[in-house]
Amino acid sequence: MSKYYHFIGIGGIGMSGIAQLLLDSGSKVSGSDLRENRITQQLASRGAKIFLGHSAQN
Repeated sequence: MSKYYHFIGIGGIGMSGIAQLLLDSGSKVSGSDLRENRITQQLASRGAKIFLGHSAQN
């Protein structure tokens, strides 16, 4: 069973690097950021669920 991780600020250089490593290990990853960027697009293409804006529902 894979683990699930959620990141606030996933589009930043630090959080995105950790998220990529977790995706590589087979973990499920989601995260939120204030706006879409190249990094969030790349993470989404690798299977991460990306939310725009920060909300308790994410």
